[in-house]
Amino acid sequence: MAAADTLAALDPARYALPAADLARILSPALVIHLDLVRANLRRMLAHVGTPERWRPHVKTTKTPEVFAELLAAGLRHFKCATLREARVLLETAGGDEALDLLVAYPLLGPALGELGRLTRAYPRARLSVLCEEASSVASIPREVGLFIDLDPGMRRTGIPLGERAAIRALVRAAGGRLRGLHHYEGHLHGELEERREQCFACYRALLALVAELERDGATIPELVTSGTPAFLHALAFEPFRAGPRVHRVSPGTVVFHDARSAEENPGLGLVPAAVLLARVVSRPAQDVVTCDAGSKSLAAEAGDPCALVVGRPELVALTPSEEHLPLQVTAGPAPERGAVLMLVPRHVCPTVNLAEEALLVEGGVVRGTARVRARAHDLLATS
Repeated sequence: MAAADTLAALDPARYALPAADLARILSPALVIHLDLVRANLRRMLAHVGTPERWRPHVKTTKTPEVFAELLAAGLRHFKCATLREARVLLETAGGDEALDLLVAYPLLGPALGELGRLTRAYPRARLSVLCEEASSVASIPREVGLFIDLDPGMRRTGIPLGERAAIRALVRAAGGRLRGLHHYEGHLHGELEERREQCFACYRALLALVAELERDGATIPELVTSGTPAFLHALAFEPFRAGPRVHRVSPGTVVFHDARSAEENPGLGLVPAAVLLARVVSRPAQDVVTCDAGSKSLAAEAGDPCALVVGRPELVALTPSEEHLPLQVTAGPAPERGAVLMLVPRHVCPTVNLAEEALLVEGGVVRGTARVRARAHDLLATS
């Protein structure tokens, strides 16, 4: 099902802002609707059943104000990709909060030293990192736990499931620091039923590996699987509920939702909570208008259309340039220059990373701004 179909019922009034606010907003502007964030969190908790089964990836949200909403919803287990995301999340939670945070990235070199310093700075938090080679265990600070990164066929990082000797060697090297297995089936994007069967095949292979490791005497405390495309299938896989180990899914996009997620999972019941406010700046042809949200403010790597216009399905996004997004007018009159448009990104995660600040909206009113503090990367180690 096309994302345009699943988002066609969006009420433009939910995203409208008062004229007094619009008069002072410079576009393009990332707009985060906190009430819609909370609605998505409630819906997600209904899907997972308990906060204990969800380890959301915070690469999507990146702002302390939204991290605070995750914490308020009862979530205490998280994933992140960067040290900056880890630090901002820990700072938001405060030193007294007992978080469990997996840095789901194969850190190397000075980044491992930084992770060790971060772990020591927040002794109540439990920090872990991905690992895929037995020889690298000694370089990881002792305070940091280890998740073995498995490759279920994505060919991005991790040990292929079939390389049993390498996996066993890493289990032995990790010893008591082993906190679980990380299995990200992010390459599975087909139609729902096809994807379900592919996911279930991956999960059966994963549990066969777990059974072998446990027969060898290993203890596997946790299994982490599934981003946004696959998490419903993982939750429906009944064998994950059996056994002494914990299984958690780790979607992060769902907090803000986006057009690609609506296309791949039309039954989630989520609503876009982060949109890009743009204005029409030109009418270069009778059937084309251009707005001020190019690829420097709106992620374009996930394909066309890179965004949908709330309440205006007749405006179809064409390929953007750096500062311009042309829209094909497929029916009716073209919007005038200066018209305000609310864009739902096709891929919201890198769209958020492009913004230095975001507008925070609640009850249809701008409540303030937020720095997107966890965007980008640190460059130098602290010592």
